Amino acid sequence: MAQWFISGRDTRVNALLGAGHFLSHFYQLCLPPLFIAWQKAFDASFAELGLAMAVMAAAAALMQTPMGFFVDRYGARPFLIGGTLMMTLSIAAMGLATAYWQVVGLALLSGAGNSVIHPADYAILSRSVDRARLGRSFAFHTFAGNVGFAAAPPVTAALALAFGWRGALLFVGLLGLPLVLTIIWQSRILVDRARRPRDRAQLQAAGAKLLLSRSVMMFFAFFMVSAMAGAGIQSWLITILHQMHGLAIEAASAALTGYMIGATAGILIGGWVADRTEHHLPFVVVLTIGAALLLLVGTVSLGELFVAGLTTGASRTPRDVMVKDAAPPGQIGKVFGFVSSGMSLGAAIMPVPYGMIIDAGRPDLVLVAAAALLVLSLLCAGGARAGFRRQVMTAAAAE
Repeated sequence: MAQWFISGRDTRVNALLGAGHFLSHFYQLCLPPLFIAWQKAFDASFAELGLAMAVMAAAAALMQTPMGFFVDRYGARPFLIGGTLMMTLSIAAMGLATAYWQVVGLALLSGAGNSVIHPADYAILSRSVDRARLGRSFAFHTFAGNVGFAAAPPVTAALALAFGWRGALLFVGLLGLPLVLTIIWQSRILVDRARRPRDRAQLQAAGAKLLLSRSVMMFFAFFMVSAMAGAGIQSWLITILHQMHGLAIEAASAALTGYMIGATAGILIGGWVADRTEHHLPFVVVLTIGAALLLLVGTVSLGELFVAGLTTGASRTPRDVMVKDAAPPGQIGKVFGFVSSGMSLGAAIMPVPYGMIIDAGRPDLVLVAAAALLVLSLLCAGGARAGFRRQVMTAAAAE
């Protein structure tokens, strides 16, 4: 990893933002291991317990775009500090809750704080890191978030066994305070060029029009449709392998783990490639078609699913760099906030329809649908890329 970030300043920027992204993903999955304890403590149903997760996810998804506007207008650093502080204190305060409605309210606040992370981080990375290493920085940022997802359930469960659910939440919540203090201390290395008031007003007026432009909507669709495909694999692969191929639940779970490990490793590979070529779209196309073909042939073995995950993960960082390169100057926060909300929407749309397909006795069609969605996402990517190129050329001619 040291070879990735030769510049000491770049290393510190990536470490700070990577740690924050790790925590933001960790906090999103630290609650499910506590559901059984909460059911007894608050006499809540499982539907009510799921409400905390839904509220947190909805708040993060709905507020990402408004936060992107604020980041571009006033600068990312104050929102990054405030959002991280709100996120960590909300999780810690759950350890003091005496009623479940308090947990739900704090989940709303934590989700609101979480909504800052993507627009603020990508705006800061785009301005702080050397362009020659930006792909690897984006890859490390995504990698850190994935590690947070993976670490949250076992770490929270272990802490709950050792200190109880209240102690676990207080501990993981207060872990964010040293990070907030470090961001404040090191804020001088986080390049954050806020615009002059006159420029801010001009950018604000242009921002809404930009997000509704064909090119940005196509990038939104690209992220959303990709997430719709991923939801079929992550949510239902275990069930599919068990019903279609008779794999034991343990073996099917291991296959899903292999897919996720491959996807995480692929993110780092994609970052390395993104810094060595400007041909990001062809790279994404080849890998996505490869992943779709693997799903169509009905991959079963751990090795095949690892490769499918590897190809999917490797396409993510070039995709992010495409968005950064296409976003007009001073508009990175709102563009990333908007297109990132597409991922949240896509992940929310498809689990139920996929479940209905399985209930109808056709689990094989879930992977076919996921493969078709991956191919469809490429049409969105191509349209977005072409639209942004025309927009940049038009803006340059106007100047």
